[in-house]
Amino acid sequence: MRIGEIAARTDTPVRLLRYYEEQGLIEPERLPNGYRDYDEHLVDRVQQIRGLLDVGIPTRLIRSILPCLNEPQSIHMPYITPDMVETLERERDKMTDKIRCLTRNRDAINGYLAATDRRADESP
Repeated sequence: MRIGEIAARTDTPVRLLRYYEEQGLIEPERLPNGYRDYDEHLVDRVQQIRGLLDVGIPTRLIRSILPCLNEPQSIHMPYITPDMVETLERERDKMTDKIRCLTRNRDAINGYLAATDRRADESP
């Protein structure tokens, strides 16, 4: 697929897709005319990258953990250092905290919506 299509399907600006390519996060094929050709599997990859960036993980760490996101998983990270492990654990813990916060907020919104629905049902 062309860059415009993957941009639309992933809600990712074309400029960001080019940045992900520069950072080595995605590798589209090149057609003879020089156009990028994005394989279907890159839709999921771009969504994973965006999710990781959204929780604050920098691209240098994302590049390191991308092999762990493949299906089926084929993990080969001979260069992992104790510092990287510590950084990943810290990032994981931050994600866990954000998930808790998001869950509380979602539950509060659900409670508000349920109360609003009840009030609407009780109105004459």
